[in-house]
Parts: sequence; C-alpha cells; structure tokens
Amino acid sequence: QVQLEESGGGLAQPGGSLRLSCVALGRIFGVNSMGWYRQVPGKDRELVASMSLRSGRKSYIDPVRGRFTISGDRAKNTVYLQMNNLQIEDTAVYYCHANIDYELYYLDHWGQGTQVTVSP
Repeated sequence: QVQLEESGGGLAQPGGSLRLSCVALGRIFGVNSMGWYRQVPGKDRELVASMSLRSGRKSYIDPVRGRFTISGDRAKNTVYLQMNNLQIEDTAVYYCHANIDYELYYLDHWGQGTQVTVSP
C-alpha cells in the first residue's frame, strides 16, 4: 500500500519561511500529480498548490501565488512546497495529496497532515 510521508511545517513568524516535503512510498507504477491542501477548523479543505509530475504543470490558489512555490522530483516521487512571506492566515494543517497510477487504475492518497502555525 502506498503511503505519503510528510515532513516540515512548524512555527514561523509573519514574513518567515517554511518548507514542506512529501514522498510517496510503496509499490508505485507512477505518480500523476502531487499537491498540497490545507484545512483550518470549521472550514473545508482547500487546494493550495498542485503539479503534474508528468508535464511539470503547476497551479496555485490566488492567496499564495507569488509567495509559495511547488516543485517535485518525479524520479523520487517527491513534492515540495516552499512557503515564503508567510502570513497569519496561512496557519492550517497542510495535507499532501497524490494521484497514483497503478497501471490499470488511479487512486488518490493523502498524508496525515502537518501543522503550520504563523504567529508573531
């Protein structure tokens, strides 16, 4: 079974930076896309950034565009999220997501989540 292992996150001051990493482990035929979602209590989980590991195409939500950068390593089934100029409203639990190719079908997988707290 495929597992997504997240690392990074933690506490930062406004204007600071953090970096999240996520690696897909297990028997994988291929990874179509990987990305990061975030969720705060009482709200729906929202997509922050995603990228296709096949084409390299990236997408961001408007609040993070220009501050966050998603990158990935297809050979390592890994995705990163560099978060710069963090704002208090970026505080959330961040979840790694991956769409895994099992050759005959695709499945979505989620990480357990990592807390990002931005506070003075």
